[in-house]
Amino acid sequence: MSSSAITQSRPVPVSVSETLPWLIGALLFGLVLYYFIGIDEGATSVFGNSMVVHEFVHDARHFLGFPCH
Repeated sequence: MSSSAITQSRPVPVSVSETLPWLIGALLFGLVLYYFIGIDEGATSVFGNSMVVHEFVHDARHFLGFPCH
């Protein structure tokens, strides 16, 4: 194999202004997901006294180690 056939990969510079909205969006999504899976208990829910969200994420809550009862 000749040395001319080997290609070098180079990092692509990405500006902060391009990545910041994605990072903030990922952070907000993670916080919302954490709330619904880890904190929302039905009785203390932001969305009223409904247990719908709690029951929907019940198995994920136990799988991730969050106690709920």
